[in-house]
Amino acid sequence: MITIDGSYGEGGGQILRTALALSLVTGKPFSINNIRAGRKKPGLMRQHLTAVNAAVEIGDAAIEGNRIGSQAFRFEPVTVKSGTYRFAIGSAGSCTLVFQTILPALLIAGEPSEIILEGGTHNPFAPPFDFLEKAFLPVINRMGPAVRAVLEKPGFYPAGGGRFKVSVDPAGMNRIDLIERGKVIGRRARAAVANLPVSIANRELKVIRDELEWAREQLAVVDVEDSQGPGNILSVEIVSENVTEVFTGFGQKGISAEKVAKRTVRTVREYLAADVPVGRYLADQLLLPMAMAGGGKFRTLSPTKHTSTNAEIIKKFIDVEITVNECDQNQWEIEIWSG
Repeated sequence: MITIDGSYGEGGGQILRTALALSLVTGKPFSINNIRAGRKKPGLMRQHLTAVNAAVEIGDAAIEGNRIGSQAFRFEPVTVKSGTYRFAIGSAGSCTLVFQTILPALLIAGEPSEIILEGGTHNPFAPPFDFLEKAFLPVINRMGPAVRAVLEKPGFYPAGGGRFKVSVDPAGMNRIDLIERGKVIGRRARAAVANLPVSIANRELKVIRDELEWAREQLAVVDVEDSQGPGNILSVEIVSENVTEVFTGFGQKGISAEKVAKRTVRTVREYLAADVPVGRYLADQLLLPMAMAGGGKFRTLSPTKHTSTNAEIIKKFIDVEITVNECDQNQWEIEIWSG
């Protein structure tokens, strides 16, 4: 039984999700305490509980302590079951994070799976659907499996009500190295508003046009008609020869559209100036599939605490080494190999 301290490192929900994912992948049971001890409201929130229960269903697992507010539980998987699943959070909690909890096991399961996830698809505290679709899943597909995600209805924080569908054709995981970004071959910015004035999106894209000197044909305004509540997301896509990265900004009450856009511009500029293929959020997400593949290597910006915490949890379940080395100014190389 692997024992995990949920207060380790950044002390958030990523520890829980990584442990669940790798317990399903390896069949190793674990117990966890101090769940989300680093957060204002510790313990399992609704989206975390949904992820736990989804893992229970997919892994036919035995569990103790799966309830709202719980700060500890034991998880003992039996076998991963492919199939058709539907998981609904019932709030604006991120269903993209629930998806990332169960995806690793389904990538190597015996048969294809279909999943419907309902809740928040565009949440400022989690990877939005745009990032999954354009940045993360294309790398996964290059490693062997075939995963296709379709957004059926957006769900903005705090109303939620979104839905997306995923098909997973499993396969063995192959090593991938992302060392060179290659030439930038495409740039796109999309500002979406739901139940808010379209002028907000236009103001955000004006900042993108002025600050990054992009052409009008690279910019798109989307007026979302089927959203359960108000919302605004600015999504900037950098398409390079070897990888696509996505950077997002979320509209917030009391924060001007210009400020939202300028924050996003700063992250885009930092990424482009560093000349690395992998941004900070994608770096965090690639560790687990690369560990499953037995190895991989990529260059990225200075790692976050999220990334270093994730690396330590992965090593509890899989016999791999993960090294993080600075190779140039604001350019780091992370390598994973079998121990």
